[in-house]
Amino acid sequence: MFEKSTSESVRSEQTTPERTAPARTAVSIRHLSKSFDGVEVLRDVDLEVREGDVVTILGSSGSGKSTLLRCINWLERPDSGSIHIGGQRIGVNDAGRPMPVRELARVRARTGMVFQSFNLWPHLNVLHNVTEAPIHVLGKSKAEAETHARELLEKVGMSAKADAYPSTLSGGQKQRVAIARALAMQPEVMLFDEPTSALDPELVGEVLAVIRDLSAEGYTMIVVTHEMAFSRAVSDKVVFLDKGLIIEQADPETFFTNPSTERVRKFLEREES
Repeated sequence: MFEKSTSESVRSEQTTPERTAPARTAVSIRHLSKSFDGVEVLRDVDLEVREGDVVTILGSSGSGKSTLLRCINWLERPDSGSIHIGGQRIGVNDAGRPMPVRELARVRARTGMVFQSFNLWPHLNVLHNVTEAPIHVLGKSKAEAETHARELLEKVGMSAKADAYPSTLSGGQKQRVAIARALAMQPEVMLFDEPTSALDPELVGEVLAVIRDLSAEGYTMIVVTHEMAFSRAVSDKVVFLDKGLIIEQADPETFFTNPSTERVRKFLEREES
């Protein structure tokens, strides 16, 4: 489904002109740690994501992948360390004091989050799910928000379902609407938390195809996933988390053909078997 040569050629055609100068840093994470009930889930994590890059995060269940994603947009507050989005620190100021709620909301809006379980509002139809936040958070007019929402629904192949309610949609359709809803906030960085894990196997491809198309358009994305072929095809960088530590990060060709750690080699062998 995901051929690396095709994906690379598409991304190269669209991003090479913009890469004549070094890409700016979209997300910078330094010395990030997080514990729950005394159990350390993330340990001294450092990660940098450049504008326009796709970073996929791999690892076994419980390795801290989803927690890392939730810390990036401050859905979980780290115990220590710093996170900068587009050069602005999130959650606290440089003196370590908590951000006022409104300022935190503004910084958080620079990221778009797509969850495992869709999180659509069941009482709103598809169009209203996509327009609600732009109207009430970004202050867009209803007409402007609806025009943009219809464009995004067309992008994810859901324009025909604009008047449908979430209960009538398949899992793959719900997730594509969730992607459109996140894009409607015009985020600088898209965060995907295992976007296909709640889907039946036959529906996985339609969601991954949408994310693949976004990568070709140059969106900055951090994707927690267990889809190895997808990770290899679309990533600029693959990150492997193990017990809260980043133990390996590399370009996809190096990561999948010549990993530097025995832990990653065993993980890939198990996934391929």
